[in-house]
Amino acid sequence: MSQEHAGAPGAAPLSVSVVIPVYRGEDTLPALLEELAALHDPRVSPGGRSFQVGEVLLVWDRGPGRSDDVIRQLASKYPWARPIWLSRNFGQHAATLAGMTSSGGDWIVTMDEDGQQDPAFIGPMLDAAYDQGAQLVYAKPTNPPPHSWLRNLGSRMAKGIFVRFLADQKFEAFNSYRLVLGEVGRSVAAYTGTGVYLDVALSWVVGDVTTCPVTVRSEGRPAGNYNYTRLFSHFGRLVVSSGTKPLFFVSAIGVVFVVLGGLAALWVAFEALFGAVPVSGWASMFIALMVVGGAVMLSLGIIAQYIGAATNMSLGKPLYVVVRDPSLTYDPDSD
Repeated sequence: MSQEHAGAPGAAPLSVSVVIPVYRGEDTLPALLEELAALHDPRVSPGGRSFQVGEVLLVWDRGPGRSDDVIRQLASKYPWARPIWLSRNFGQHAATLAGMTSSGGDWIVTMDEDGQQDPAFIGPMLDAAYDQGAQLVYAKPTNPPPHSWLRNLGSRMAKGIFVRFLADQKFEAFNSYRLVLGEVGRSVAAYTGTGVYLDVALSWVVGDVTTCPVTVRSEGRPAGNYNYTRLFSHFGRLVVSSGTKPLFFVSAIGVVFVVLGGLAALWVAFEALFGAVPVSGWASMFIALMVVGGAVMLSLGIIAQYIGAATNMSLGKPLYVVVRDPSLTYDPDSD
């Protein structure tokens, strides 16, 4: 993919499909779509590549509020804004995959509904893709996200674990603000199974990954879509859907505890020989319960997550279901 053959002056502009999962976006979507409207007309990236946002796919995930009404208004105002209606709330990743499957652009951009991610960086992200020959570009914030220090710390730790230990590719970082080659993104979206984290699925198939520095803005609404329970659940799915790699850590933990248990057993035997143990059997019982029991419970918990994920896939549980606009079902006379 060279500049001369893609987005060069005189050539057809690169078409970009923007996918936005919508859960609670009635307050933020109008301003975000207004920014994207400025990119609907062909323009040139900082690197000299012509591109345009050809379509914006608004995937309604049946959240609270009246986001559906706002989506209808925006689709009426902007002909290139396409609503996608899901039958129930399937979650952000499933909604993103539904939009990616329905896209038709040369490149796909995924972004959140809350206004933190600036569409002005789509051009620089395209430049990063062509300059580095990358199929996937992640936004790399240069400033801390506008969340609490605890949430930011947890996010950095989770992403660090994925980047260093779980990803099939060498990732510098990952983010919900992504640019992915259209044919790759649509293939991933079509074949990704239930319970699989989107970034894990992308790491299975992309050849080259890079990042683009961006500035994160404040949310256009009070934060709160994700509490700590939901964030922890996302991290658990990230670990389990990464394949069998976590099982290696289970084995490693088992080896560590076996070694610790052996050393502790030697210490208990030494103390027992010299009568330093006040209650016979107490030390060995404590070691068995705390060390061996803890290792067994941890291992069983992780294995249970794998069994649950395998069960969901074997049952054929759909990742998402697309339906027509609910207003056409329950109020056929509505516009």
